[in-house]
Amino acid sequence: MEYNLGLVDNIVLIVYFIFIVWFGIKYSKKGSNSTDNYFLAGRKMTWPIIGFSLFAASISSTTLIGKSGDAYSTGIAVFNYDLISVLVMVFFAMFFLPFYIKSGIFTIPEFLERRFDKRSRYYFSFITLLGSTFLDAAGALYAASLLMKLVFPSLSIVELSVIFAIIVAAYTIPGGLSAAIRVDLIQGVLLLFGTLILTFLAMNNGGLDYLKRLLLEDDTMMKLIRPLNDSSVPWLGMIVGIPILGFYFWGNNQMLVQRVLTAKSVDHGRKGILMVGFLTVLILFIIIFPAVIGKHLFPGLPKNDMVYPKLVIELMPIGLLGLMLAAMIAALTSTLSALLNSVATLFTMDFYTKFKKDTSQKEQVYVGKVVSMVVLVLAVVWVPFVSKFDSLLKYYQEMLTYIAPPVVAVFMLGVFWKRINKHGAFWGLIGGAIAAFLTVLLKFTFNYELLGDIHFLLKVPVYFVISCVIIITVSLLSPPDDEKAIEDYIWSKKIYKEETQELVGVPFYKNFRFWSLVLITFCFVVMYLYQ
Repeated sequence: MEYNLGLVDNIVLIVYFIFIVWFGIKYSKKGSNSTDNYFLAGRKMTWPIIGFSLFAASISSTTLIGKSGDAYSTGIAVFNYDLISVLVMVFFAMFFLPFYIKSGIFTIPEFLERRFDKRSRYYFSFITLLGSTFLDAAGALYAASLLMKLVFPSLSIVELSVIFAIIVAAYTIPGGLSAAIRVDLIQGVLLLFGTLILTFLAMNNGGLDYLKRLLLEDDTMMKLIRPLNDSSVPWLGMIVGIPILGFYFWGNNQMLVQRVLTAKSVDHGRKGILMVGFLTVLILFIIIFPAVIGKHLFPGLPKNDMVYPKLVIELMPIGLLGLMLAAMIAALTSTLSALLNSVATLFTMDFYTKFKKDTSQKEQVYVGKVVSMVVLVLAVVWVPFVSKFDSLLKYYQEMLTYIAPPVVAVFMLGVFWKRINKHGAFWGLIGGAIAAFLTVLLKFTFNYELLGDIHFLLKVPVYFVISCVIIITVSLLSPPDDEKAIEDYIWSKKIYKEETQELVGVPFYKNFRFWSLVLITFCFVVMYLYQ
């Protein structure tokens, strides 16, 4: 599948990239030698900026390329990842976000040190660094390169990866999160605008009639709730597997949570999360439905992951085609810019400043920039490996199945149960890692599935329960932590009552609990309509 862009579209694409790099560099000059400014944009962002930035950063390669490919193959069930994750966002905003913002942390692993000890912090930071580099950064580069190879077929995937790495590095590395988050705001708006236009065009090209026919025929392609033996999203996996992965993605993922940590207050952070929740629900209409229509318009594509690029190239008119390609690439480069800043923050704050005391803020920022460069190089080197998987979504899911459960178990038990101690947390993380390592070793060395041939969403809760058992057992068999030292990191009914008191007299349209309820209701309505 190849396509040569016309002059107008090429100009639109080139002008867009020049503008984005210029805009990012413009903001890179403002206080970039301060750690607060470089790593957390001065902690002064408002909820609309946080919401759009999160939306742009969360529309990663797995969403735009992977999920659309899965929808082309199996229908709308893949949207369950987003739908359940929206419910998880509300839970995260309600219970975890206040602890993160009030504690003044730079990284999520730093919270583990405050609640437990350094061992848990170093372990989680280390696996996050690995995951961000080889899972997310490499995946984003591969997806962007895959897309542009349609337009520039003479260039290899690796060559295109290098080009994208340079473009993102041009504004992210000099300016840090302050530059990246403002660029993401533009890219989030552009992405929303472009995907809405494409959806309209897909519907007008027979797509609306096709979707109506599928609904009238009660076709499985238009069902969110699937049988237990469904290969896409079995109903039990939707209930017990996706919430764990969703919480890891939205509550423990440094790349996304770091943007929430830039909020000027807890209220702005919460409303930013809720805003991205409403925008995420739109994914059903702007990405999933067009991909299903792609099954009707372009049956038999050699690779499912190519459906969204195919829709863009075939349906978008001159000028808008260049803009839409820019929007798609914007989504992928936004993810990459978020990743670069998050890994720079993790390495600098969790390792460098711990092993080299009394470093100046200027030195910390410099180290962060060097780390970003190193991660980009490693991600480019890893791109050929990513291409060996059947699809980006399968690559991402396979890796996340093993990484997420132990971490989520530690955070959940740690915040809601004060008896969980530092020893339980650390050995729960290690135990979960060992179980995952044995699974991967047996699978790729001896072609043996440790948990049998079951859906990966049903494997997730097994690893979660194993980790929980280890955490609870070790905690109960060892002395409790000092209650005074950890009381600021344990949720209690007292916190809920104090927040309720603070909301007295606040108009309903400014009350985050009201919008949380609206969002939850909307999710269940969508679930009911497409059950």
